[in-house]
Amino acid sequence: MKTRSIELADANKSSSTPKSVMNRGASILDFILRVVAFIGTLGSAIAMGTTNETLPFFTQFIRFRAQYNDLPTFTFFVVANGIVGAYMLLSLPVSIFNIVRSSAKNTRILLVVFDTAMLALLTAGASAAAAIIYLAHTGNVKANWLAICQQQFNSFCERISASLIGSFVGMAVLVLLILLSAVALSRRK
Repeated sequence: MKTRSIELADANKSSSTPKSVMNRGASILDFILRVVAFIGTLGSAIAMGTTNETLPFFTQFIRFRAQYNDLPTFTFFVVANGIVGAYMLLSLPVSIFNIVRSSAKNTRILLVVFDTAMLALLTAGASAAAAIIYLAHTGNVKANWLAICQQQFNSFCERISASLIGSFVGMAVLVLLILLSAVALSRRK
């Protein structure tokens, strides 16, 4: 009788091992994606937050200066990326916990909820900044908005455009994290 129970226990272990390995693999991928999102959003916040350019106007004493905080949209972009970057950093220990305990369900649900909120915040910041950057590049004749990136402020325009890349990478990674967590939760019983 004792050998039969040992055989059943061994059969249960061998059937749950592939599922456990899949859950652990998903948790490791979750951790790596969180690091990538942290780097992308922090890089975007730093790139936008350190952007400025000064151009002379007729004389050396009169200058035009462009900074990210001249437009509240860019300030919101920096704050949104900073918040999401901080969240990604703070979520790394929870992700490590999910690697150690691959059967944890509540922490994964908590991450899905916060990941969704951070995706909404990051999307709002990046979309608003993208709209202003588009206007800076193309202008709008009806609104009397001049395209400042066509002839002047080239360095400023290049940096604010490049800062969107990390934000969009962060958005894509957050979508992948939400999908990965949903799949991992659906595989658990």
